[in-house]
Amino acid sequence: MPGLTHRFAVDIGPAGAFRCEPVEPGPAAISRRHSQPKSSTGGSPMVKITYIDSAGTARTVDGEAGSTVMETAINHGVPEIEAECGGACACSTCHVYIDEAWREQVGEPSPMEADMLDFAFEVRPNSRLSCQIKVRDDLDGLVVTTPSRQA
Repeated sequence: MPGLTHRFAVDIGPAGAFRCEPVEPGPAAISRRHSQPKSSTGGSPMVKITYIDSAGTARTVDGEAGSTVMETAINHGVPEIEAECGGACACSTCHVYIDEAWREQVGEPSPMEADMLDFAFEVRPNSRLSCQIKVRDDLDGLVVTTPSRQA
């Protein structure tokens, strides 16, 4: 439509996963987005995340602050997280259970995420979509478990 302008920042991860986020107009927004430090240059801190699969096998990996729990799983080949929509909150194939000790710190799902969880299998009160959980310093040590199947 004439007169409407929307800007989006798109990140494509090494495993082909993508994230598309709206950004406010103007060069300042674009420059802030592209100036975030990356861990490979020593800029972003790494956060330990433990993924426990449905068989009980635990894998602890380093996640980059600013990425998502889903992106971290995909980048490290964590099984049982399919991420079919690439992190756009348009499916429920990155469903995880947040360890009870971490629920308050991680927070509750947004209304959009809660709607998508309606399509997930084996939903519990501690269910979240890992694409909607940003890796942050205060989540160092986070533990999540994957359900036996994804939607």
